[in-house]
Amino acid sequence: MAMLVLGLVLLLGVHSTRLIAPGLRDAGVARLGLLPWKILYAVLSLIGLVLIVQGYGEARMAPTLLWAPPVWTRHLAALLTLPAFVLMACAYVPGTRIREKLGHPMVAGVKIWAFAHLIANGTLADLLLFGSFLVWAVVMFATLRRRDRAAGVQRPGSASRDAIAIVAGIVGWAVFAGWLHLALIGVKPFG
Repeated sequence: MAMLVLGLVLLLGVHSTRLIAPGLRDAGVARLGLLPWKILYAVLSLIGLVLIVQGYGEARMAPTLLWAPPVWTRHLAALLTLPAFVLMACAYVPGTRIREKLGHPMVAGVKIWAFAHLIANGTLADLLLFGSFLVWAVVMFATLRRRDRAAGVQRPGSASRDAIAIVAGIVGWAVFAGWLHLALIGVKPFG
């Protein structure tokens, strides 16, 4: 469990740099340069992700059950991840109206993804993993939206770009839910 917690602290900590220490990025870029800073950020994030995957995998071998979610929550979680995938696609398709309205669709998608998995899983490791991501995403989304409003950030968008993001999100969701989730996680979402 310690490996999971360490990975969460590292990954979410790195991704919270602007919240926790707003000047750290600028100081790091000034001292190291932009590319070395990005490499350091990516390496620390990757180490955190590896620790999360290993720690969560180990915790699943000897789970500590906190509650027993009803079977229907697995189906609800599978359905909730559909908009999460669409929102994540919106983060990568430039010029969507969805991005214009939300500002940070990736973080909104993480909120939905984490909530969906939290309601469908009842172990201590699940609570740590998905609960941490949910709390991080809620705080990050609120902070980023407040910052955007203060700066008057507006992002123009178009319906055609929305359509591209929606189709990409649905296809990504179908591929992940239909095949990759079982292959990578060992759980079939609709099984």
